[in-house]
Amino acid sequence: MSFLAPFALLLGLAAALPLWLHLRRRKVEMRLDFPAVRYLLRAEQEHARELKVRNVLLMALRVAIVLLLALAAARPLARLGVGGHGPTALAVVLDNSMSTGAVVGGRPVLAGLQEAAHAVLERARSSDRLWVVTADGAVTGGAASVVGAAVDHITSGAGAGDLPAAVRTAAALASGAGLPAARVVVVTDGQASAWPAQLPRPSAPLLLYAPGTPPPANRAVTRAVADPPHWAPRGVVRATVLARDAVTWRAALGSTTLARGTVAGGGTIEAAAAPAARGWTSGVIELPPDELRADDARPFALHVGPAPAARVDASAGAFARTALAALAADGRVREGNGVTVAGAESGTALPALLTAPSDPARVALANRALERARIPWRFGERRAGPVPMRGDGLDGASALRYYALERVGAAPSDTLARVGVEPVIVAGEGWVLTAFALDPADTDLPVRAPFLPWLDRTIARRLAADAGPVIDTSPLAWIARPAWATGLEAPDGTVLALDGARFRASAAGGVYFLRRGAERAGAVVVAAESGESVLERASAASIASRFAGGEASGTDDVARIAARAWSDKSPRPILAALLLAVLALLALETWVSRRDAAETG
Repeated sequence: MSFLAPFALLLGLAAALPLWLHLRRRKVEMRLDFPAVRYLLRAEQEHARELKVRNVLLMALRVAIVLLLALAAARPLARLGVGGHGPTALAVVLDNSMSTGAVVGGRPVLAGLQEAAHAVLERARSSDRLWVVTADGAVTGGAASVVGAAVDHITSGAGAGDLPAAVRTAAALASGAGLPAARVVVVTDGQASAWPAQLPRPSAPLLLYAPGTPPPANRAVTRAVADPPHWAPRGVVRATVLARDAVTWRAALGSTTLARGTVAGGGTIEAAAAPAARGWTSGVIELPPDELRADDARPFALHVGPAPAARVDASAGAFARTALAALAADGRVREGNGVTVAGAESGTALPALLTAPSDPARVALANRALERARIPWRFGERRAGPVPMRGDGLDGASALRYYALERVGAAPSDTLARVGVEPVIVAGEGWVLTAFALDPADTDLPVRAPFLPWLDRTIARRLAADAGPVIDTSPLAWIARPAWATGLEAPDGTVLALDGARFRASAAGGVYFLRRGAERAGAVVVAAESGESVLERASAASIASRFAGGEASGTDDVARIAARAWSDKSPRPILAALLLAVLALLALETWVSRRDAAETG
């Protein structure tokens, strides 16, 4: 036997009260003899044995009533060996990832999963607690009718979601409900890539259903990027296509077709163009529709405009001058007084890419220049490397000598690259600051292949007048907000104000433009993870075996998962039986008391 409210058993201490009253009744503090009472005493003595038995019986009944009430208040559960199931906390994980939108046999896979979820829920009782948890983390709990309605309204998402996280959430809900039985039922399409090879042990028994039917063949665009993100005005759209056979494709910018073609057996496609449009805009690479429509098109974003004007100050060094000349020859920048690449000690006006001074004797001069420019960083102690850099596309490059960057003030800024935990490239509104000089004595970056693309990105995406990044992400992912970004423009034109250090990507795919005030200054491209287009399935039993050490099993039979979801061995409440017993004892106690009163009075 177990109890839902075991502390209520303390009420059983009240059983001492009738016992105390019974014992107290036997005490006689003072004896006074009255003539009329003598007849009563004589009668009582004649029935003394009978009265004693009756009093003991009344005491026992009253003690039993109190004990049973305390037991009932503790809400006991016991295994009775009868049909049905006891109170159960059951959470259904319903896979609504993008792959469940595939059409098999004339209807979406999700429709079959919803039917399986309903088959489980329809056996629930009012004493059960229920939830449905989706792959994208949404949770609905309540009665079977509420959860069933929620299941009906679930639609396939634009991305993979996180099914292992959904299972953890469901297990925590079920195991924490305080009911004698807890269970998690996972209803999934069985997409193999959605389930890692090893999963942690769930905190509640897990049953998993996945259909045994094979997935449909799928064609998809799994990647699309504009190279470079800023066209002046020429550029190339590169995309990766997943297909078994030859398939046609189309690249479009807005409503204008940029290029068409055919790709055989998947691979990479390229579409070069010089569009007439200017400013930030969105495009798409699309394929003919197939059984999974969600990945037949993939968006991209780019900026079209004149090449940014830039110049190099002598303090930036020869490598910066040579690199900028190469970008100008390629049409990526043009000579002019726009962005300046200079040593921080030169005190140049913004926008500027500022580097640490090569000569330590000029650090104080550089720090004064940073203070005048209201840049919230200063050069500190000089460090020695080599130490590898991470971030901003510079992984693999090393810092050989650099300065510790010390933050001063609260002006917003972003850390673009680090060595260990220390920032070595930081950026803010109109400036980028490096902790090293662009010289091989300080870093091997100038002699590495990433140097020229990094300089191009820094000028075009961060420092040019209409510069901004293109952020590729998946639905509902968290994104670090650029310090300058004040709003996010949705595809329908509505603008969401941004504040805080992070914001969350939309659940719907598409291109969302970052706003700097009223102007577009960057883009967030939301699209499904590339692995979500690979529809190969694993069996339910195979997925269940990936949960290490836990009680997990799988089946492809809806009737079996519905039957096993509700265990017949779970304990049942016996509250009603206890209350009936209390009523019976009360009736008996009343009858005995009245008979006693009738006979004595």
